[in-house]
Amino acid sequence: MTKQECEQSTYQRKNCENNANLRNWTIAWVITMAIAAFAPRFVWDYNTAFSVIAILVNLVIGFRMLVANRVHLKGLDEMQQKILLDAMALSLGVGLVVGLSYELLEDIKLITFQPEIAHVVIVMGLTYLVAVLLGHRKYQ
Repeated sequence: MTKQECEQSTYQRKNCENNANLRNWTIAWVITMAIAAFAPRFVWDYNTAFSVIAILVNLVIGFRMLVANRVHLKGLDEMQQKILLDAMALSLGVGLVVGLSYELLEDIKLITFQPEIAHVVIVMGLTYLVAVLLGHRKYQ
């Protein structure tokens, strides 16, 4: 939403606040994830105490991001909630089915590399993005 749209109504103003809050918690979570993933190797030479603290901070920030996402969803109108919840359900289902099948490929020696969770996250993210776009298009 543009700044002008955010100033138009109470609903839009609250929606903009929820969007900003979710954005900020998501950025914080991504930063703490990067710290937890890369700092042990490049900053503190795999110090166990620092690594555990980094993971715990990442978990706390991640759960706070989930709360912000819930507040964001509850603040949307019914149509937007339906679009996003349908997209989330599809993304979860695709992630589960694709993720388990992906793992099975390695177990039965159809691929020679170790499956990475990042690949499943990418599939889920793309599924969610396409589902949201198609949902908005459907209800225009």
